[in-house]
Amino acid sequence: MLEPYHTVTPPSSCHCALPLPTRLISALSMAFLVPLSVVALLVVATRWLWDYIIIRLIWRPHTISKEFRKQGIHGPPYKFIKGCKDDIKRMMEEADSLVLDVRNHNYLPRIAPQYLKWRSQYGEPFLYWFGPKPRICIFDYELARQILSSKSGHFVKNDPPPTLVAAVGKGLALLDGVDWVRHRRVINPAFAMDKLKMMTTTMSACAQSMIKELENQASRSKNGEIEVDINKEFRELSADVISHTAFGSNYKLGKEVFQTQHELVAINMASFLDVQIPGLKYVPTERNRRKWMLEKKLRSSLLQIIQPRLESTSSDYGNDLLGLMLHTSMASKQEGKEGSPSLSIDEIIHECKMFFFAGHDTTALLLTWTVFLLSVYPEWQERLRKEMTMVLLETLRLYCPALFMQRKTVTDITVGAIKLPQGVAVVIPIPMMHRDKEVWGDDADEFNPLRFENGVTRAGKIPHALLAFAMGPRSCIGQNFAMLEAKSVLTEMLQKLSFTISPNYVHAPSELFMLRPKFGVPIILRRLDVCN
Repeated sequence: MLEPYHTVTPPSSCHCALPLPTRLISALSMAFLVPLSVVALLVVATRWLWDYIIIRLIWRPHTISKEFRKQGIHGPPYKFIKGCKDDIKRMMEEADSLVLDVRNHNYLPRIAPQYLKWRSQYGEPFLYWFGPKPRICIFDYELARQILSSKSGHFVKNDPPPTLVAAVGKGLALLDGVDWVRHRRVINPAFAMDKLKMMTTTMSACAQSMIKELENQASRSKNGEIEVDINKEFRELSADVISHTAFGSNYKLGKEVFQTQHELVAINMASFLDVQIPGLKYVPTERNRRKWMLEKKLRSSLLQIIQPRLESTSSDYGNDLLGLMLHTSMASKQEGKEGSPSLSIDEIIHECKMFFFAGHDTTALLLTWTVFLLSVYPEWQERLRKEMTMVLLETLRLYCPALFMQRKTVTDITVGAIKLPQGVAVVIPIPMMHRDKEVWGDDADEFNPLRFENGVTRAGKIPHALLAFAMGPRSCIGQNFAMLEAKSVLTEMLQKLSFTISPNYVHAPSELFMLRPKFGVPIILRRLDVCN
């Protein structure tokens, strides 16, 4: 049960009286007749320092740690301002040199060494600090179900870094409350199954174009085979697919969006574990200037896709995602209907960013890791034609692109036996839970698509064990799109090509916002007519 509970607010943060330093300054100003403007500035500065440093950076971490210790929940100690960032950074740097065998799918020591260490040291769940922000990492499926399926509004998406929002947009996946409801009502029709089925022709055509080019390259080689980085190929393919199916744009414009987003995300991740100094993001450093330029370029590229639709004399804005957003929004404004769902141009730009990014990266990575597994286990290439869904689901279990879901409490609340204070982020580590042997069996670390032969709900010992697309009201709106695209591409690919892993491949999955191959995935492709 989700039950709200209440904690006592520290007296120092109460607004009924000024903090002691503020009262002292007021007394001194009266005694020495300091100009009122100077006094006002001193009062504001002192109040800010009191609230930010004393309350946020010292008092609150102390009280939250104390409350969790009473519940038997422990974790690494909080360090002023930095929290656990230095420890995370050190462990991640040490793990970065680890290389795995291609049949070893337990990449957790590479991407989550801190979680493995802290779970072993403090048990589960455990509390840690991302800077001054508390995060509790849970491993219990029932707690995850209650949090993800909650419709009470007590859990919202955790605050994303502003630089990340600039890259991927404050779209549907990051919204909450009435804004999420409004955006969902506008976007939902674009992902109806009848609309998705209409896109399969475009998906297949894009896949055929890529495969034809690979076939031609293989034909020009003496032995009828070539080595390609399949991750790069799938990134370009998914860029082509999302550009045409969701935004009706040409590949060139779509590619500009993806490249810009990718660089912005890389800039964000490079400073992800740095201490965030207030106001530093406004300083014209080399990194900030580059970031501002990319943000401007991204908006410009999206406007080049949107503007022609708005300037069209036809009232038909198109039948894709962009067209449906524009049609709903423009119709609501023209008719002046109160309460009708509509999006502003800025909101449409944010949604375009979100779906360009999510529709591109998630599907490209799903395809990449699927072909990797099929290359390591070539016997499944023949079986895939009949059991494709099982293979894709097992890929999502082992190599889920999204790694860590987060939800933040908006009020003090009890989940199961845990009391969560307001503002605590709950971390759900998907790859760790997807390897829980009590849920998935003793072969949880192995590639075994047959575990899904009776469907998703019977694959593990609990029906909601697969978290690849989340669950509940905030489950991924694009999951059917991603699965349909993956099936379309693999169907075309398996008709023409076979593939094995290249001896040059280095198995080093890494986290760059999503689970990515650090050194690409070089694959040996062979034409089937040559193989036969």
